[in-house]
Amino acid sequence: MGIEALTVILLGCIFIFFALGAPVGLALGGIAMGVGYFTWGDAVFNVIPTTIESTYFSFILLAIPLYIYMGQFFTKSGIGDAMFDASQMVIGKIKGSLAISVIVVCSMIGAMVGIIGAGIMTSGSIALKPMLDRGYDERLALGVIMAGGALGILIPPSIPMIMFAAATHNSIGKMFIGAMMPALLTVSLLIAYVIISCKINPKKAPILDSDTANQKRPLGEKLSVARDGFLAMLLIVVVLGSIITGIATPTESGAIGVVGAILLSIIFKRFKVKMFLNVGLQTSMLVSVAMWIIFGASVFSNFHLLMGVQSMVSDFALNLNLPPLMIIIMFQVIMLLLGFIIDEFIIVLMCAPLFTPIAVSLGYDPIWFGVLMILNILIAVQTPPYGFALFYLKGIAPQGIGMGTIYRSVLPFITVNLIVLITCMIFPQIILWLPTKIMG
Repeated sequence: MGIEALTVILLGCIFIFFALGAPVGLALGGIAMGVGYFTWGDAVFNVIPTTIESTYFSFILLAIPLYIYMGQFFTKSGIGDAMFDASQMVIGKIKGSLAISVIVVCSMIGAMVGIIGAGIMTSGSIALKPMLDRGYDERLALGVIMAGGALGILIPPSIPMIMFAAATHNSIGKMFIGAMMPALLTVSLLIAYVIISCKINPKKAPILDSDTANQKRPLGEKLSVARDGFLAMLLIVVVLGSIITGIATPTESGAIGVVGAILLSIIFKRFKVKMFLNVGLQTSMLVSVAMWIIFGASVFSNFHLLMGVQSMVSDFALNLNLPPLMIIIMFQVIMLLLGFIIDEFIIVLMCAPLFTPIAVSLGYDPIWFGVLMILNILIAVQTPPYGFALFYLKGIAPQGIGMGTIYRSVLPFITVNLIVLITCMIFPQIILWLPTKIMG
């Protein structure tokens, strides 16, 4: 069977199994082994032990449970609330100040969680009700939750970035540093949009007496809020700084983050044994799901690669006689379409080992292409009508808010992300300048 026919069969089976609601990891691995058995016979099952060895014995992937645990501790212990209060106090009485605080803090919380779904759910549980209680426009409130929570995969430490580095054998440190400028640009443009839209339509973000009172807190209370927020922010800086400076590997910095989160919960007098156990249980559940997805997607990807899909895609791209940048754009479109039906883990695991070598052969830097992939996934999973993250947002939205409202709420923020993606494609140094400067 030719690789072209095999690819059509594999993709057709994926669509059918996903439509039937089959578990993602089981579906991908089962499809690969089923089709492979009829193609190769018993020999295909050798892919399983080699995949287990390369996947579960990877030191890089050990960072995933550590970052998820740190993120869960941030949210369950109330450290995220401390960051939120401090940010709101600093920003002050500005139109849309609460929405700006949500973008800043929820993007950081999302970064600690490291995955889109958990970032949106966590951010929504902390920030959605306060905005709606203050009379914020529903679309603005929902939009900033999506924008802030989803940014967790772009702001280091990001689990999809770790997966990309592991799948393509690139530096996690360079990926993290390369994403910092696009992340800063994205956050700045999102804040600018909130300020401008609230200036044009003040009813979107009314200023209440309680907001004014918040700025008139006693000095001692303000210092306490600032201290708690500063310590929470400091932990994030330490985690990232230890990677950038080379003091610790990403896995070791994850361990630093876990210990730091526990210490902060003790300092804030929010540590409870029951909370500690719940965080461990929730982390175990999330990691178990993530590892099954990684395993199934890796089996699928490895089988497809062994069958020669990389050569097929490379030959197809080169035979189109398109400029190299157009081929990169074609890859972006493919990933954008995949984001309608699958989550960020699977897109990275399926596309990174397939597209990255081709991008490198065309003369592009793998770190640049990797950050573009993360930016693309950020857009893909939020894009109506079937963006994966839209259904997470629906899950935390109050009753009575339909999918139409959610679609309209995210469109302006998706446009901002698209502007950042296009800008980074046109000006690669936005991504490459900082890692080159710091790591060479």
